Amino acid sequence: MIKDIFSVGEEIGIPHEALIPYGRDIAKISRNFQESLKDKPYGKLVLVTAITPTKAGEGKTTTSIALSEGLGRLKQKALLCLREPALGPVFGLKGGATGGGLASIYPSEEINLHFTGDIHALTSVVDLISAVIDNEIYRNSELNIDPDKVILKRVLDVNDRALREVEVARGTKDGPAHNSGFEITVASEPMALLCLAESADDLLKRIGAMVVAYTRDDRPITVKDLKLTHACMRLLKHALEVNLVQTLEGNPVLVHGGPFANIAHGCNSLLATEMALRLAPITITEAGFGSDLGAEKFLDIVAPLGKLHPDLVVLVATIRALKLHGGVPFSDLSIPNTEALKRGLTNLEVHYENMSKYSLPVILNLNLFASDSEEEIQVMKEWANAHHLEMAVTDSFRKGGEGALELANLVLKNLKEKESHFKPLFENELGIRKRLEILSREIYRADGVIYSEKAEEQLKEIEESGANHYSLCVAKTPASLSDDPKLLGVPKNHYLHVREFIVKHGARFVVPLSGNIVTMPGLPKIPMAKKMEDEPWE
Repeated sequence: MIKDIFSVGEEIGIPHEALIPYGRDIAKISRNFQESLKDKPYGKLVLVTAITPTKAGEGKTTTSIALSEGLGRLKQKALLCLREPALGPVFGLKGGATGGGLASIYPSEEINLHFTGDIHALTSVVDLISAVIDNEIYRNSELNIDPDKVILKRVLDVNDRALREVEVARGTKDGPAHNSGFEITVASEPMALLCLAESADDLLKRIGAMVVAYTRDDRPITVKDLKLTHACMRLLKHALEVNLVQTLEGNPVLVHGGPFANIAHGCNSLLATEMALRLAPITITEAGFGSDLGAEKFLDIVAPLGKLHPDLVVLVATIRALKLHGGVPFSDLSIPNTEALKRGLTNLEVHYENMSKYSLPVILNLNLFASDSEEEIQVMKEWANAHHLEMAVTDSFRKGGEGALELANLVLKNLKEKESHFKPLFENELGIRKRLEILSREIYRADGVIYSEKAEEQLKEIEESGANHYSLCVAKTPASLSDDPKLLGVPKNHYLHVREFIVKHGARFVVPLSGNIVTMPGLPKIPMAKKMEDEPWE
C-alpha cells in the first residue's frame, strides 16, 4: 500500500512544492513551509513509552507505528513522529529502529542507514569544530587554548569502545599531544541542539553558545569565539528540514533527530513535533527506552521548552519482558509462566505510577508475541482491571493496522473523555541538587543520591553559575530503574551514584553521569553487522 511520497504529503496538507525529494520514497519538508504553519493551533499529543526495556523486546516503536496504522484504518487523521535510527545500534546490539513485521515504516533499509544524511551532517559539525580547535592550538593563536582543557569530544556514528579515550597530535609536527576521546554522534551536543531548536536562528544561537574548551587562564571558549557558527549552519542547512516517510499502509511519518535516551534526551526534534501538531488533529510521538528515561525527559525538558501539553500516555509492555523482570531466564521466555509474570508486573506498576505523577491519563498497550499464552494474557487483563488501568491488546507485527484497532479505539476514547492536567515533575528554578533528589526518589525509586568527590566539586561550581537552572538530563543505564543494569524488576535499597557532571551550554543541559554509563557504546560479542553476513546484501 506504498504511496507516492508527494501523495503522502498532500494528504496531510503539504503541497508538492514544499517537498524536497530524496529519491522516490523520502522527502524533506522545506523550512519555509514549516514557518508558514506557525499561527495554526495544536492538535492532541499522544506520548508512547514503555516499561524497563529488556533483550526480550517491548516494541515501543512498533506500537507507535501500529497506533498510526490503526487510526488510519478508522479514517482518523494522525501524524507519527519518530527519531532517526543511528548506525551504532543498527550494526550493534539492537538492529534497526523502523518497527517490525507489518508495523514498520518505509523504506526501512534506507531510513536505518544513511537516510537523508542528517546524522552525517552532525558528525561533520563536531569534527570540524575539533579540527579547528587543534589547529588553533597548533598555531599558538591568540585564543590561548589550553590543550589539556579541550572538553569537546570528536564523534562517530558507530559503536567503538576503543575510541572512548585517545591521545591526539602525537606526531612531532602536529602540535602538543593531549588527551581526547570520541562519543557516538547521537550523544553529542549538536544532536541535542538540532532536536531542541525552535528555529534556524535559535539553532545558530545555541551552536554559538557551546563551550568547547578553556584557555590557559580558565576562560571558556565557545564556537562563536572560534568564528565557526556559520560554517556549522551551512553543514546543518538541510538537516534542519524535517523528513517525511510513510508506514507500510501509507500513513505519514515525520522522522527527524535521533538522540539516545540513556546518554541524551531521547526525543525526536521539536520542529517535527510542532509541525505534526499543526498539521493533524492527533500527533503520536515516542520517547526512547523506558518511562524513567525518554518519557521523563520529554515531559520535564522538551514539553516545557516547546510549551507542549501532552494529552495521553500509552505505556507499552510485553509478557516476555515482564517474565524476564520476574526472574525467568531468557531461554525459557516462550514457556508459559504466570507466577513469574505476576512478579514482573511490579515493574509495570512503577512505570504506570511514574507517568501518573505528571497528571496525565495513562493507558496500557500489551504488545503480543506468538509465544504468549491465553492464561498469561488473562493475568494481564485482570491486573489492569485491578489497577483501574484501561488496556488494549495489539498484534500488529503479524496483522498491521487490523491488529491495532483495539488500541486506536481506546486512544480515541481517552482523548475524547479524559482531560490532561499535565505538569512537569519539577521546575528548573529548584536547582540541580534538589531536582536530582526528587528524580531519584520519585522516578528511579532510589533512597537518594551519592556524589563522587569530583561530582561534588563540579556541583558546587554549577551552583555558583547560571547552569544550576539548566535542564537536568540524567545519563543512566536503560536496563534498570536503578543505575545498575543487573537489577531488574523494582530494585530496593539502592542509590543513584553520580560520578561526574557534564555541562552543555548550547543545549542548556546539566548531564549527571551515573553508574558506569559511557557516551560511546561498545559492540556486543556478535554484532548485528556480522549477522547480516548470512543475508543478501541487496
